[in-house]
Amino acid sequence: MELGDYVWKPENFILCPRILENLQELRDRGYLLAVITNQGGIAKGIYTHEDVNSTLNHMVSLCREAGIEFVEVMYSPHHDTVGESISRKPDSLMFERILYKHNIDPQKSFMIGDKERDIIPAEKLGMTGFLIEKNVDIEYLLAKIPA
Repeated sequence: MELGDYVWKPENFILCPRILENLQELRDRGYLLAVITNQGGIAKGIYTHEDVNSTLNHMVSLCREAGIEFVEVMYSPHHDTVGESISRKPDSLMFERILYKHNIDPQKSFMIGDKERDIIPAEKLGMTGFLIEKNVDIEYLLAKIPA
């Protein structure tokens, strides 16, 4: 059983039905794909780094089977109830690292997230932010994202 918003076991991780096709479309348009996620359950003692890595590796494997590669998969293990960190969203350190490491132009980039704290750091850095409902496909956004 998972708690609240936390999914830390690969067997409980489920991709949205059309997300692989949506990511393939973005890849085919030439976008580099990255995952940036807060994993505050580590700081709270709910799960471990190993749990997160196992689940993220499962996600990467599912995507790789569909020909989708991520340039980075990065997470922050911190939570603001346990201590502050500039790596945790809504701060922008994880974004800055990926932009710098891969020489990505933020003006030609975007962030899709299901919480306002996902969008804040992206927009701070000049990226376009798309706030979506939790656990939905992003197909409807493809028309809003430059080809």
